[in-house]
Amino acid sequence: MFASWIERWSLVPDGEAITTRSSRLLPVRWRGLPAMLKVAQEAEEKFGGLLMRWWDGHGAARVYAESGEAILMERAESRRSLFHMAMTGSDDAATRIICRTIASLHTTRSMPLPELVPLERWFEALEPTAHAQAGLFEICAGAARVLFADPHPPTVLHGDIHHGNILDFGERGWLAIDPKRLHGERGFDYANLFCNPELPIVTAPGRLEKQLAIVAQEAQLEPRRILCWCLAYAGLSAAWFLQDGESAENPLAVAEIAAAALNR
Repeated sequence: MFASWIERWSLVPDGEAITTRSSRLLPVRWRGLPAMLKVAQEAEEKFGGLLMRWWDGHGAARVYAESGEAILMERAESRRSLFHMAMTGSDDAATRIICRTIASLHTTRSMPLPELVPLERWFEALEPTAHAQAGLFEICAGAARVLFADPHPPTVLHGDIHHGNILDFGERGWLAIDPKRLHGERGFDYANLFCNPELPIVTAPGRLEKQLAIVAQEAQLEPRRILCWCLAYAGLSAAWFLQDGESAENPLAVAEIAAAALNR
């Protein structure tokens, strides 16, 4: 799978291959620099590479080369991780790092935009699930309707910000990888701070309220608006889990916490 790209870009393998649901990755060296060769298995991943190119290393990892389904980008070698920080008493610091990385990604740029997906289209799975499941799903869908009925100015969105998609690149700082190339209200990009199903502490008592205060301060967003995005995204995430035949328990637990916070 990697041979043609290794030859084309004169790469030196530098680690074991990694397989995900949507991509195949290989750590390599490119002109002596640590890099990651990523070969997309899904169209969405390929489009994400176009957005990485558009960011041009500002807030995101640099793209060294790109062709078809393959992208060659800079690789983080630091062992520091936001997930580890959040789980070992530095959740507040991790949240601030994520917020500042998001702010960098949202900075206005003069380059023509790549093809982007409207945020409303991204939420298409939520309404039919709400009709079928009702209950908490309907509350989540109602939050999404309120947000889309009163849209704030749109921007380029990463679409999948979580603790594993922002890495420590040393002197270059904390940078994002693996975007979903969305276009919509910037508040959406903060929602997964509260909903990340891979982070066990997302449902810890008081965690949402504490991180909400930090995000509101860092992003200069109204807390209630952030909660609405959190509730809407939790419902969407739960709908996706159900579509894949998996348990939606975790995102629904976050939705319940967000709904209670909104009611207060």
